Amino acid sequence: QVQLVEHGGGWVQPGGSLQLSCVASEAIGATCGMTWHRQAAGKERELIATISITETRWTKRTLEDRFTISQDGEKKILYLQMNHLKTEGTAVYYCAACYRANLGEYLYWGLGTQVSVSS
Repeated sequence: QVQLVEHGGGWVQPGGSLQLSCVASEAIGATCGMTWHRQAAGKERELIATISITETRWTKRTLEDRFTISQDGEKKILYLQMNHLKTEGTAVYYCAACYRANLGEYLYWGLGTQVSVSS
């Protein structure tokens, strides 16, 4: 069973930056696409960035000029660099790996890390 643990959440003022990391118990990024999601209070969880095993990246259009997804060379740590954060960025951020279309879900999820953007 692969474990994913997010780190790096916290409080930041609008305009600030945070880097989130997601540490996997094994090099899951070498065999599965990895993703970042977020869920704001009272809203549905949304997919915000993905990176494939070939390092093809996708970021939600409204975030692509400020958020960058990446991973380390060993494919065990997933990153999300978030710049120029806005108050609407306040949410719990989750990493997930290994989407299975036949199941319509990801096999592995982290527990999430809270990001709070406020002045």
